[in-house]
Amino acid sequence: MKRILIIEDDKEIAELERDYLTINGFECDIESWGNTGLDAALTGNYDLFIIDVMLPGMDGFEIITRIRQKLQTPIIFLSAKTGDIDKIRGLGLGADDYMTKPFSPNELVARVKAHISRYEALTRPASQKIEIRSLTIDPEARTVTINGENVTMTAKEFDLLYFLASNPNRAFSKEHLFDRIWGMDAIGDVSTVAVHIQRIRDKLSKSGEKFIETVWGVGYKFTK
Repeated sequence: MKRILIIEDDKEIAELERDYLTINGFECDIESWGNTGLDAALTGNYDLFIIDVMLPGMDGFEIITRIRQKLQTPIIFLSAKTGDIDKIRGLGLGADDYMTKPFSPNELVARVKAHISRYEALTRPASQKIEIRSLTIDPEARTVTINGENVTMTAKEFDLLYFLASNPNRAFSKEHLFDRIWGMDAIGDVSTVAVHIQRIRDKLSKSGEKFIETVWGVGYKFTK
């Protein structure tokens, strides 16, 4: 179970965040003071922090600064201000995301899931090459070869292929793939997934083998 630390002095907001996250399978702790929140963040082995800007004892900007000196754990910070100044400052100090109060609890949950997923992908130990039939994918060199011959891939094509190949025989929806590879704030829509899948198929067609299958009504899967 992923653990979330909420540093928020508004009890009603903090409990609303906790309730929605708990329903979605997260374990949550709440700290209402900045200084105790920082202590908990640095010692509590959490998977993500949700930090309000205005806090008693120590403001959210100082907490973010101190956390980033020791941890790279994802941070979502909240502010009641709608201007860009807090957003620019918080992101500049190392926060990963920003939400303005009032916010949608469901959107908060979606952002929490997305940031934890991306952080795990970035911090996952370097994988060894994926070798399936005539296909070889090297995540460190970011190269793809068919029978030893290089296949040129764009960054997104490589990321999409590698993700599917890392989860063989598992079907993913276009929406899941778009969120995972392009991110929830990306410009565009899920139709780009189908376009990239077709390009990947075309580039791998020289093998004479079928690697990515369409699962009707669901999405796509990589066949091992």
